[in-house]
Amino acid sequence: MSTLTLKTGNEDSFFKRGKKLAKLADAGTPIPHELVISFEEPADLLKLLTAARLDLFRAIKEYPDSITGIAERLNRDRSAVKRDIDQLAEAGLVLVEPQVLPGHGRMKQVRVVADQFRLEAQLA
Repeated sequence: MSTLTLKTGNEDSFFKRGKKLAKLADAGTPIPHELVISFEEPADLLKLLTAARLDLFRAIKEYPDSITGIAERLNRDRSAVKRDIDQLAEAGLVLVEPQVLPGHGRMKQVRVVADQFRLEAQLA
């Protein structure tokens, strides 16, 4: 089971995490598999996680599908869903993978990158 952590952090916390992982590697200790996306500014994280994008994210997690299929399930305009999916994909929360449909062309399937998500925010 993979977990993606979205968090806020500054440059110092980034390098502190890197040093911790380097010490594990130097000691020959297995490095835990973790996915972390860090935002320097809490406002950037909040800008990404709008209410509509959270609903979209939940729908994708529940049932990976094409952009058109997701838009239809959510009763949203396909172009608006595509824009939101592009933002989530750019941030690393979802993957958009082209698939060949036998005899029917192609589609882009959207799925989440992890089974679980954790949100951490610290305000200084």
